[in-house]
Amino acid sequence: MPELELSAGTLAYEDTGGDGPVAVLLHGVAMDGSLWRNVVPRLAPDIRCVVPTLPLGGHRRPMRPGADLSVLGVARLVAEFLERLDLTDVTLTMNDWGGAQALVADGRDQRIGRLVITSCEAFDNFPPGLPGHNLYAAAKVPGGLAAAFGLLKLRPARRSPMTWGRMTRRPVPPEVMDGWFRPLWTSPEIRRDLRTYVLGVPPRAELLRWAEALRGFDRPALVAWAAEDKVMPPEHGRRLAQLLPHARHVEIADSYTLIPEDQPERLAELMREFVLDGSSG
Repeated sequence: MPELELSAGTLAYEDTGGDGPVAVLLHGVAMDGSLWRNVVPRLAPDIRCVVPTLPLGGHRRPMRPGADLSVLGVARLVAEFLERLDLTDVTLTMNDWGGAQALVADGRDQRIGRLVITSCEAFDNFPPGLPGHNLYAAAKVPGGLAAAFGLLKLRPARRSPMTWGRMTRRPVPPEVMDGWFRPLWTSPEIRRDLRTYVLGVPPRAELLRWAEALRGFDRPALVAWAAEDKVMPPEHGRRLAQLLPHARHVEIADSYTLIPEDQPERLAELMREFVLDGSSG
């Protein structure tokens, strides 16, 4: 997997290559780019898929001490990633992690040609739902993240509503989740990075300002939300689509938050139509 040296540290990423339009696919907390493993083959080779592993706990190489890993800091790292790879007219796609919405409010969206927002943090739902509040509580206590993720070595614990039980309708394959959690099991520095991120959520007023700034995004957007989401309220998807001037809103049945896990074929179908046919609703 190629790596890119950025201001905060080294990011690994997958790049399918090709001459097609570019989609950059972003994952959430305590995951890596493998979240998209069932979507990318359905998009490539017609769409060039670039999938970075963000410093959100599933990354293998710790970031530099003191790096800005707040929500906005990681969003700015995404902007730096696009710039360093000289990616333009990008379809920026997010699932679970909603921080990339901050790029619009921060004025760093020039390289984004389209947005695909799938069930993710929005408005003041940072950290999201019951699992997000549980993660925040763990991050506030010394050693809390080590204890919380140590519990997830027990596979039944992964289906608890307090952890990952509300993230997918069907269990994520255990070997995939093992890969997501292993850096947090083995590296104090990775746990440090995640703690910095979790405790770096801005005040509610700032989060709402980010959402309001989406009114100024004048390019096509697709808002695809899990109809049965237990962590990211489906109403948030409808509200985001109302804010975005050129948005199409779709609800995806039989899925919780991690649509790339529960409904990869349907999500890929919507993305192909949106990117290749220019559908904006």
